[in-house]
Amino acid sequence: RCNRPSRALEKGGPAMSPATAQEAHIRLEKKGRGGKTVTVVYGLRLPPAELKALGKHLRQACGTGGTVKDGTIEVQGDHRERVAEALQQAGYRTKFTGG
Repeated sequence: RCNRPSRALEKGGPAMSPATAQEAHIRLEKKGRGGKTVTVVYGLRLPPAELKALGKHLRQACGTGGTVKDGTIEVQGDHRERVAEALQQAGYRTKFTGG
């Protein structure tokens, strides 16, 4: 094995997996949000610009607000089913986590 860095590192970042090779984890959160319910999507390895675009797509699919921060997508309200459907149509595998 040579000591040269991989091509992904030479280009300035880790290699990103295609959508079909990634699993999006979806959970519902209320704690620390003043009683408000938020659907959180995490576990995706995407560049920040693509994550932001995906977040916008999911918010539009649900007809609600939200944000992208710390590598997660937050959608206001309980929209787990709609988010999962939109992600599956985009080619991602989905998994519900939490209680």
